[in-house]
Amino acid sequence: MKIRRDVYQAIADPTRREIINLIAGQSYNVNSIAEKFDTTRQAISLHVKILEECGLLVIKQSGRERFCEVQLERLDEVVTWIDQSRKLWNQRFEKLDKYLQHQKSKEK
Repeated sequence: MKIRRDVYQAIADPTRREIINLIAGQSYNVNSIAEKFDTTRQAISLHVKILEECGLLVIKQSGRERFCEVQLERLDEVVTWIDQSRKLWNQRFEKLDKYLQHQKSKEK
């Protein structure tokens, strides 16, 4: 069975969000990323692997080093989903407001 990974899974974990924030400013190798966290290098490697599988970062080889670079355009999928959800809920709340105002005016 193949595990399906997506951008939502990538950002669901706070450590992965911190890694994204860290490498958004500049690329880091995995060891440098691990030094910034109070966890094992193996745990950070697993988070980096998930982020890579989700398309939120790429690993580029430079000599003997492998550097992680963020691919923030993959977050556009999340932004689109949030915008659609916000629009839907705003419409529902507007209908609820109208209903409540109508009920209130009937009570007078």
